[in-house]
Amino acid sequence: MLQRLSTKTKSLGWLVFLGLLVAPASAHTVKVSGDVAALFHINPNHNPIAGQRSLAWFALTRRGGQQIPFEQCNCQLAVYPEPHKEGSKPLMQPTLKPVSADQHQYVPGAYITFSSAGIYELELSGTPKSGASFKPFSLSYEVTVQPGGSSPTNSSGMEGMDMKH
Repeated sequence: MLQRLSTKTKSLGWLVFLGLLVAPASAHTVKVSGDVAALFHINPNHNPIAGQRSLAWFALTRRGGQQIPFEQCNCQLAVYPEPHKEGSKPLMQPTLKPVSADQHQYVPGAYITFSSAGIYELELSGTPKSGASFKPFSLSYEVTVQPGGSSPTNSSGMEGMDMKH
């Protein structure tokens, strides 16, 4: 009975945590892998446009809500066209850098330019750097890229987004 209550309490804790994390930004997507949760967003408004640079970012937290900053994670991002076979080579592996977006500071992010409209899978994986205490994780997100206009523009819809060096 105690084991069952403990499991229910943990599940309720995750639900409350995820609810608080998502509440200020309902257009974001949250996924969980082991003891890591990631809030994902890509500009503009989860509808990237082919030929235009889009910022994708991931706010990572460990169980209990403590943020995992960029400098504590050996994070990798891979982009695959859909459908793709398991084990296939990614279309691209954008370099992740620390970014600040919305109320999140120093979270992993990358600029991505999709060459054509369609469905893509973004796969984020990570392991802890020395001194960090979370389990290795792997999360995937489906992104639908919208057709671009007749020529790409510099308008990226990234107001309020800062790349940190």
